[in-house]
Amino acid sequence: DYRLAPETKFPGPADDCYTATQWAVQQATALNGDPERIAVGGDSAGGNLAAAVALMARDRRGPALAFQLLVYPVTHCHYTTPSYHSYATGHGLTRDSMRWYWEQYLRDAADAQNPYAAPLVATDLSGLPPALVITAECDPLCDEGKAYAGRLQEAGVPTTYSCYDGMMHGFFGMSAALEKGKRAVAEASTALRNAFAAQPAAVAR
Repeated sequence: DYRLAPETKFPGPADDCYTATQWAVQQATALNGDPERIAVGGDSAGGNLAAAVALMARDRRGPALAFQLLVYPVTHCHYTTPSYHSYATGHGLTRDSMRWYWEQYLRDAADAQNPYAAPLVATDLSGLPPALVITAECDPLCDEGKAYAGRLQEAGVPTTYSCYDGMMHGFFGMSAALEKGKRAVAEASTALRNAFAAQPAAVAR
């Protein structure tokens, strides 16, 4: 488990996740795993951390990652996108709650311009592992997830973007109750299987 805000602010949680990823690669063989088949992934804040780890791994020349699975990821801390306006009062997640979360996470305004905190502000997204980005239509985070997927595609990163119409933030974890949640989990599972079948993992610059 990574350290949590507000007790540990950025970059602590992101650094913890990067360190855990390094450990997973280093110990993969001992654990009967394959160090060339390591992916990062998460939903919401976890998607933010997964994207940050992918950026760190590229910038720090390793470890090589095979894939990144980003489910309604938090990629920016501005609240001006159309989805933020349309779903400000949310279906579970609101603009006010997101503002509060960011206030707990960041140390100061300068952190908002750090791509390891807000991946969408990165000037260069090339050299990152292939990605699947999943968003929910009725989610304040929808547009920033879509924008990040678009930026990855523009940078030449093989990226699939899927927006699930009519769904709200958190639907991915409701596959037992929601058919589209079940479909999203199946899409993610297929993407991971395909990524792990490919050889080799993306080589860090």
